[in-house]
Amino acid sequence: MDDLFSRDVRSPSGFHVGIGGWTYAPWRGGAFYPPGLVQRRELEFASRQLTSIEINSTYYGAQKPAIYAAWRDATPEGFVFSAKAPKRIFTARKLASTGAQVEDFIDGISHLGARLGPLLWQFEAGRALEADDFARFLALLPTRVNGRQQRHALEVRERSVFTAQLVALARQHGMALVYTDSATHPNAADLCGDFVYARLMDSRDVHASGYPLPELAQWAERAHRWRQGAAPADLPYLVRPDTVASTPREVFIYFISAAKHRNPAAAQALLRLLGEK
Repeated sequence: MDDLFSRDVRSPSGFHVGIGGWTYAPWRGGAFYPPGLVQRRELEFASRQLTSIEINSTYYGAQKPAIYAAWRDATPEGFVFSAKAPKRIFTARKLASTGAQVEDFIDGISHLGARLGPLLWQFEAGRALEADDFARFLALLPTRVNGRQQRHALEVRERSVFTAQLVALARQHGMALVYTDSATHPNAADLCGDFVYARLMDSRDVHASGYPLPELAQWAERAHRWRQGAAPADLPYLVRPDTVASTPREVFIYFISAAKHRNPAAAQALLRLLGEK
């Protein structure tokens, strides 16, 4: 059984590919997790098949620091988590008044140490963002945590806010604007920070790898262009893509929801394609 926990992920440096969460019953029994694998070792296994996992549970409630430390210790060097910030922050009437809640969340999750990657700040559709309040909120988000650079990704699902002004604000703060391939949410691939954060939400049950292989190959090509600092020409933008400097960027890609039982296979297939380039 311990042979299952050897790390055998081959992808070039600067790519972080994974799934949302790691506790999901349909992944058990051979679909992703080997038959007989106890649940307490699922993170240990998943982190050796993928290079990143987006923690979704933090959206609903923070964990105790000891839990984050245990997750850190269960994962291998080079693996990173991203994490969704708590919903309670986004539902506050005044975002700029949530400084204490932001500090509390980050103080706890900082116990992931070197495993902590970007924090995802997701604003749902229907939430009108007052410009000054939103700008003051973004200024609350720290650029360093425990001496390490801290990255932040913005996912804004309210179409009325999805404008060139949002791109300018993200660039001002060095934050990534999340790209999704969802037909439900607005999406744009504008390069804003020193990294790219993509949430792919269109996996389909009919494909064993979630996406057909030609589509995954296309995502691998886009990922390499992002890594090189280029903006893929076939994606939508709010601002002309030639308005931003072409500098190398780290790339974070997560397969989220949709045909969720297929997402680990999609992530593994994309990692293989990235390693072949």
